Amino acid sequence: MNRRDLLAGFGTLATAQAFGLNADPFAVAESPSTAQRSQGPLVPGFPRKDDFSIEPGYTYLNAAYTHPIPKRSLEAARLAAQRRNELRSPSGLSSEAVRTENLTAKDIFAELINASPSEIAYVSSTSEGENLVTRALGLDHRFDGNVVTDGLHFEGSLMHLMELKKRGLDVRVAKPTADARIDFRDLERLVDNTTRLIEISAAAMYNGFQHDLKAVADLAHAHGALVYVDIIHSVGAEPFDARASGIDFASCSSFKWLMGDFGLGFLYAKGSAMEKIERPVHGYYQCADIEPNYPPHLPPGPYEPVTYTLNTTATGMFETGSLKGSVEVNLALLQNSLSYVTQLGPANIRAHRLPLIKKLQDEMPRLGFTPVTPKDGTASVVTFAKRDLGKSNIPIRLADAKINVRIAPHWMRISPSVYNDMGDIERLLAVLA
Repeated sequence: MNRRDLLAGFGTLATAQAFGLNADPFAVAESPSTAQRSQGPLVPGFPRKDDFSIEPGYTYLNAAYTHPIPKRSLEAARLAAQRRNELRSPSGLSSEAVRTENLTAKDIFAELINASPSEIAYVSSTSEGENLVTRALGLDHRFDGNVVTDGLHFEGSLMHLMELKKRGLDVRVAKPTADARIDFRDLERLVDNTTRLIEISAAAMYNGFQHDLKAVADLAHAHGALVYVDIIHSVGAEPFDARASGIDFASCSSFKWLMGDFGLGFLYAKGSAMEKIERPVHGYYQCADIEPNYPPHLPPGPYEPVTYTLNTTATGMFETGSLKGSVEVNLALLQNSLSYVTQLGPANIRAHRLPLIKKLQDEMPRLGFTPVTPKDGTASVVTFAKRDLGKSNIPIRLADAKINVRIAPHWMRISPSVYNDMGDIERLLAVLA
C-alpha cells in the first residue's frame, strides 16, 4: 500500500487482498443459526489477531471499554504526524484537496450507517453530541415539554438529564424490568403529546439490551416528538441503518467499535429534523464562506466587521472548533480504522462474535453467574451478575492471568471483538472455574 491508499479510507481490491479481506468491502455474512453458533467461528479470515499489537499472553475481552487500534491505523497516524511536523500537505495535495479529504471520515461513517455526509458532524464525544441535541431543542432552557428515557440508557446521559430535571425539565424514566430489560409498553405509557424527545441507547452499555428503534421512532413521531439514540455500542459492531430505523439524531465516539481514538466522534442529524431545531452553537466551521472586513480594505457602504453565510448541514449546525484540523493525526487514524471496519463488514464482525458470546451464555451460569443479557440479542457485549463480585478474589485471579474484562461491584461485562477466538473464551472460563 502507498501512503495515499493508507489514508484514503475506502478499500480497493488490492487493499483488501493485502490484508486478507473480502474483495467486496461491504460484503456481509449470513447470521448464523443457533446450531451453527455452537460450532465456533464461521467467518473466513477471522480472528484478526495479527492486525493488532496485543501483548502475547494477554487476553483482551473489554473492547466495549476501548477497542485496540489496528496496526495500519497507527501507521496512518504516524505518517500524518510526520507530515504535520514537516508542514506540508498530504501526498503533495493542494490546500483545497486537503480540505476535501477532511470529509473522508464523514463519507465512510455516513456509508456505514446509511446516511448522507451532509447529515454528519464531527464531535469530540458521544456526550457532546447528546448535549448539542438537547440544547438545539431548547430543552436546557425552555422546559415546555418532557423527555422520555429509560434506566438502561448511558449513565452519563442520565446524569445530564437529571441535572436538567433539577432546573425544571420534565424527565420521565422507564424503569428496567427485574431481568434488566425495557418493556416497550412502559416506555409507551410515558409518552404523550407534550413529549419533545425520546432519548435511548441502541444497545445498553450495561448488558447490550437492544431497543426496536423503528418502533420507538414511530411512537415518538406519532406524538410529534423526535428521537436521539446513543449508538456507541452498535455502530461498527453490527449493521446499523439510521435511515431504516427512522431515528432523528444519533451520536457516538470512535474509540470503541469504530477502532479510533479518544477525542473524535460523530453526530448524525436527519435532514428533516434539522428544520425543527435551533442552532445550539456558533463557530467558524459552520460558515459556507466568511470574509473579515479589516482596515484598510473596508468595502463601501455600512460597516460590517465580518460577512458570512451559515451552512444548513450538520456541520453547519453543530461544529464550532478545529476538529477538521485533526486530519493530520487523529482523523487520519480514524479514516483508516473506518475503512478497516467497512472492509471486514459489520455483519461479518457480528457473525464472528456470536459463537463466542453464546459459549459464555451457555457456560457462565454453571460458574455461579446470572446472565442479564438477552440470549436472543446480537449486541456486542454480554453481561453476568454476581453479588459482591468486586470484593471477591475473581478480579485478582483475572489480573494474574492477564485477562481484561469489565468488572463492577456486582457484575461482569465481556466484549470480544475481531481479534478474539474460542481459545480466549475457554481461557477466561478456566480462570473463573
